[in-house]
Amino acid sequence: MRATQQLKYAIYGIFDLAYHGSNRPIRILEIGRRQQIPARYLEQIFQRLRRAGLVCSKRGPGGGYLLGRPPDEITLADVAIAVEGSILSGLEPAESAASESPAFLWVQLRETLAAALEGTSIADLCREATERGVKRADPDASMYYI
Repeated sequence: MRATQQLKYAIYGIFDLAYHGSNRPIRILEIGRRQQIPARYLEQIFQRLRRAGLVCSKRGPGGGYLLGRPPDEITLADVAIAVEGSILSGLEPAESAASESPAFLWVQLRETLAAALEGTSIADLCREATERGVKRADPDASMYYI
């Protein structure tokens, strides 16, 4: 079992908005730089997140992305569904599984992992990051003044 790169990048990207955003739009280039994700790929992922209502975009000067909902209302399951289409779709029992096999295991694993994803919000990730000392971006670092 492996999380796809796309799912990892989606979680890192939406976490970045919540943790570093300070309720201001954040540009994809800024998120990509901080999270070490190619901006072109991140843009594709954010389009899926936007269609799911998890993020919204603002055009023009000072534009970028914002969370579409409060971080405590966005779960990792929401992110997985937005980018993958379902939660853990690779954990189905094989159709050809013998009746003597423990095929039920895959159902149990899928349910357990789905519950963990549904029970973890972006706000939970931010709290954990704060407790672990993850450095916050300087909100004025990308600003310049005339």
